[in-house]
Amino acid sequence: MNVSSATTPSLLASAVRLAPMIRDSADDIEKTRELPRPLFEALADAGLFHMCVPRALGGFEVDFPQQVRIAEELGKADASTAWAVAQGATFASFAAYMDPVAAREIWIDTPRSVVSNTPEPSGKAIPVPGGFRVSGRHSFSTGCMHASWVASQAQIIDNGEVRQRDGKPELRFMIAPKAEAQVFDTWHTRGMRGTGTHHFEVKDVFVPEARTVLTRGAQRISDGTRYRIPQTLIFLGGDAAVALAVARSCIDAFCDLAGGKAPRHMTGLLREQPVAQYNVGQCEALLRSARALLLDTVDDIWDGASRTGAVTMEQRVAMRLCGTHAIRTAVQIVQSIYADSGATAIFEGNVLHRYFQDIHVITQHLQARRGFYEMIGKYQMGLPIDEARL
Repeated sequence: MNVSSATTPSLLASAVRLAPMIRDSADDIEKTRELPRPLFEALADAGLFHMCVPRALGGFEVDFPQQVRIAEELGKADASTAWAVAQGATFASFAAYMDPVAAREIWIDTPRSVVSNTPEPSGKAIPVPGGFRVSGRHSFSTGCMHASWVASQAQIIDNGEVRQRDGKPELRFMIAPKAEAQVFDTWHTRGMRGTGTHHFEVKDVFVPEARTVLTRGAQRISDGTRYRIPQTLIFLGGDAAVALAVARSCIDAFCDLAGGKAPRHMTGLLREQPVAQYNVGQCEALLRSARALLLDTVDDIWDGASRTGAVTMEQRVAMRLCGTHAIRTAVQIVQSIYADSGATAIFEGNVLHRYFQDIHVITQHLQARRGFYEMIGKYQMGLPIDEARL
């Protein structure tokens, strides 16, 4: 694997170095439903939220394979932390499609800067001299509690009509200071609590045009290899890595439990039971194969983009397949391990209980939909598919 920058390995090392601090903060993360400020600052100061910002702007511009491995390392320490970093860092890739002065203002000039976004275009932006007036209430904005900016995804309303671009509604992210938005405490879940994925609202906020970016089809200003890979697949790589990390931690935690637990109405320790041994062996095989497929596909898509400057449809489909498979396999592993853990795992504070809850929140994310298997099957059989998620 080619490494494009001498600074790249240091970010992976930083993720490993910060893992004990993340683990020590896990209970606080769960309780407060956000990253504790000292932890956020340590992550930000290490450059992890800027790993995808173009190097020319002052970011790290890490290779996609390195980004996936960083997400995995963070995820083994805490899924919420890894998810928050992966979402914030990946969205920062949009810096490569924006006016460089505006991009630096957002991600570099603002200390410890993170932009939280939203998956749906529920905002409306009206063109005015120099920019837009944007309003809208937005859901599922991961990391909005520690973010400096919010990105309202909005349709452009011009003369009372939705403005069209290439035959479709024009959608833009409108990036505004978080101080100009209202955050609503909506993230009350049983898993992935620390992501702080609340709702926010902006009302008639002026956003200069330079601080906007098309959600799809924006012209690249920075031409690094990573910006040739579709954003949705970059997000998928991080999400899949976090899911596999949860599965890894779940297996390890079960092995620790099995070494000291004597199941009721059974002779010997849990680790001495053939069914537990079989389950661990099978789950280990599932995890290693899903991880190998993910990393091999990520390396392939990166190498292809590096050599040719493009990503083929075959590679896009392969990335969607390996990401979907990684998440769904992780769910299978965690459910199987949880079932063999007995009543010990059902109590709050037990890490197996947390892994079970975390993985089932991940399954509800768009990237985890089982319907992607159908899309991939259609492609394999030569049928037309919706390429929006490729």
